[in-house]
Amino acid sequence: MWTDRPIEWLTARVYTVPTDRPEADGTLAWNSTTLVLVEAGSGPATGLGWTYGPPATAALVREQLGPVVLGREALDTSGAYEAMRRALRNAGRPGLGTYALSAVDLALWDLAARLLDVPLVGLLGGRPRPVEVYGSGGFTTYPDRVLERQLRGWVEEQGIPRVKIKIGESWGTRPERDLERIAAARTAIGPDTALYVDANGAFTPKRAIRLASAFADDGVSWFEEPVSSDDPAGLAAVRAAVAPDVAAGEYGDDSRYFARLAPAVDCLQADATRCGGPTGFLRAAAVAEASGVPLSAHCSPHAHAHAAAARGAAVRHLEWFHDHVRVESLLFDGTLDPAGGTVTPGADGAPGHGLTLAEGRAAPYLADV
Repeated sequence: MWTDRPIEWLTARVYTVPTDRPEADGTLAWNSTTLVLVEAGSGPATGLGWTYGPPATAALVREQLGPVVLGREALDTSGAYEAMRRALRNAGRPGLGTYALSAVDLALWDLAARLLDVPLVGLLGGRPRPVEVYGSGGFTTYPDRVLERQLRGWVEEQGIPRVKIKIGESWGTRPERDLERIAAARTAIGPDTALYVDANGAFTPKRAIRLASAFADDGVSWFEEPVSSDDPAGLAAVRAAVAPDVAAGEYGDDSRYFARLAPAVDCLQADATRCGGPTGFLRAAAVAEASGVPLSAHCSPHAHAHAAAARGAAVRHLEWFHDHVRVESLLFDGTLDPAGGTVTPGADGAPGHGLTLAEGRAAPYLADV
């Protein structure tokens, strides 16, 4: 039933959580993760959304997006989305602009579902259904014993039959170390678990092809960003030469980006915290389907779960990313359990995406910005 409720208030806060140990991939290193939290209110309901990015993202929410969202009908998520895109024209929509839009879009979808007292998956046109996940972490800074313990935790303790590690150490200049870590990962997880690798764009096409040939006996079935996502021709060249599925797309911010990239990959990736929230993710799913490739949700599993379930078989899986799982489990109540290798968003009947801010646990990580 339609409800005539305006969006009455919108806030943005910043939380920074230290990593549990130093982390790095092939092209970047970090020691903390910053979540920008957006809350939107209408009457008795509050919607919660977030993105991962610099604190400046919160200023964009407050200064650029708040004025065009406040007072709008709370159920008109598509209208708010287009208004926000237009408001970011001169501020710079790609990058931080779309990160900010993504957080607000998720908050507004959550708000709408809570006003209607339905799980978000239902409002998005689906129903609670299992969505596959894969364990993701395996940072290049991890000693082998830490890598093996993390992988075994996913496989043996949680029953997740797919795991991913980072490779491309030092911008792809240590292939011998990559091969050692891949072999150690295979030993840790046994022969039956799917093994994925992610280079974060560290290689040239030829280096990626040579490395894939060298790790062929380790049964790697997923090669993520062997070269930069900004190089569709390079991705296509790697895809044509290697056995694992080539995946990319995590930095995409609109449908045109995904349309350009889809022909170059075996699996398209989209990140709802970067590509425009659930609205942008569903558009990416439509592009993937039209291009004849599956879609995989990048990082932040709780930001994607309901949209992924709504799209059913069109979404291959969610990334159960170590950093974001830690942060989301710390800051929010209502997080999902990946035991057995799937999550089922909306199964408990909770309205919206089912997460609420755990104010007490979150308070120590709140930044004054």
